[in-house]
Amino acid sequence: MTDAPLHHVRRAVYRPVREGNALEDTVARLVQTVRLGVVAPGESLPAERELAALYAVSRDTVREAIRELADAGYLVRRRGRYGGTFVADPLPRPADPGVVPSEELEDVLGLRRVLEAGAARAAAGRTLTPQVREELWARHEAACEADEDEYRRADTLLHLTIAEVAGIPSLVALVAENRARVNAWLDTFPLLPRNIEHSNAQHEQIVTAILAGRADAAEAVVLEHLAGSEALLRGFLA
Repeated sequence: MTDAPLHHVRRAVYRPVREGNALEDTVARLVQTVRLGVVAPGESLPAERELAALYAVSRDTVREAIRELADAGYLVRRRGRYGGTFVADPLPRPADPGVVPSEELEDVLGLRRVLEAGAARAAAGRTLTPQVREELWARHEAACEADEDEYRRADTLLHLTIAEVAGIPSLVALVAENRARVNAWLDTFPLLPRNIEHSNAQHEQIVTAILAGRADAAEAVVLEHLAGSEALLRGFLA
């Protein structure tokens, strides 16, 4: 199985930005790519020319956005035959966001429940090819095998893959944007080993329900799963 996310996940982060705020949107899209783990720490981003075409902006805009994120410690630029732009390894730890307004927190978490529970239900309702079934299970196994430093990325890619499997391309972009906001908060406090164990057990229930075509069960376990991280987010941020 390739480590790259499925097709629509990549399209969700590599898509044209708005004309009026090209630089700001390009920076935000690159940060989203990093926070979601679409490009892992130590791996290279697409070339500047390719990014400019994907975002529908000039190469100067891409270059400036990369410079901003390199200065902030998220990206590293290397010259020479094996040069390019690489995601920093390790990534800088996000600053403590302090107390997040309850209205903002509940809005983001409420949208996550709707998007991710709906994605699981839709995925379970489809007839999946052997390749897609293998991909989904492999994402679950990758999360189970990930060490603490890699867990957030593996967890995120599993959830994005479920959105991809739902077969609704525009849903993937919404899940990606929402997940990037949640990850920005989650990354400000430590992973808890017992929480990882519980999360992996729930992941197995979710993936098994999807593969068995049990839409009600998939939706129910996703909601239970999300409730756990919601409790942590409220405890650390509210």
